[in-house]
Amino acid sequence: MSGFLYKKVLIFGATSGIGAAMAERFLENNISVIITGRRKENLDTFVSKYSSSRSSSATITAHVFDVNDRTTVPSFVSQITREHPDLDCVFLNSGMQRSFNFANPTSVDFNLLESELDTNYTSFVRLTLAFTPFLQQQSTPTALIYTSSGLALAPSQRCPNYCATKAAMHSWLLVLRDQLAAPPSPAHPINVIELFPPAVQTELHDAKHQPDIKDGGKMGMPLAEFVDETWSQLSAGKDQIPVGMSKSHFERDGKEGWEVQRQNIYRAMAEGMRKAGL
Repeated sequence: MSGFLYKKVLIFGATSGIGAAMAERFLENNISVIITGRRKENLDTFVSKYSSSRSSSATITAHVFDVNDRTTVPSFVSQITREHPDLDCVFLNSGMQRSFNFANPTSVDFNLLESELDTNYTSFVRLTLAFTPFLQQQSTPTALIYTSSGLALAPSQRCPNYCATKAAMHSWLLVLRDQLAAPPSPAHPINVIELFPPAVQTELHDAKHQPDIKDGGKMGMPLAEFVDETWSQLSAGKDQIPVGMSKSHFERDGKEGWEVQRQNIYRAMAEGMRKAGL
């Protein structure tokens, strides 16, 4: 499959950073967007800016939504699918990153740790379960896109819980992709797409979130460069999209990287279990 086949994308975590920048790129390619996030002022600014500066037929809709508020998920999903029956892509991009030192247990804020776990992983599972039945009923190609991280594959000591949440999501997505494609599957199985950003210059690393990082907002790949590379791979129909330094896990010096080898082991194990009737 090649090309980005989807015409309307619901984006979680679209008030800034990767989510907002990808929403811009979708609109530039005449793809409608539904943007969500907790900060209404950011959503309103985005809608005002792009509603008045475009000539395409793509539409912009905004909804305030907190992925950590599990009680609102059923009503939100019902509203979105009712108002947008042509929705064919859900982009789960919300994220937070904090530093924890487990060698100093009294410094670890467990409420903050649980919030990071819910934001980066549990909420993604919850929303996937909520939207999957709707997407499975569609008669055209559909997709679930997830912002993972290169740190899912090689962790950083300064943000161990963040790395663990992304590693959990990556393992889950490998299985989810296969489960959705397994028989009996619909004519158009939901395509599961995983993005592996490196460090990107967004507010994820800002002092208000991570004061221990000096000039954190300037750390990593420029956001525009990340979007260009990501869009190129999305347009090529890739379902695993490593960007920047994350590419080295998949290919190094012209040879397949260790992550490719690891996934080959996973597939061999899955095939063995299938043959055993498990």
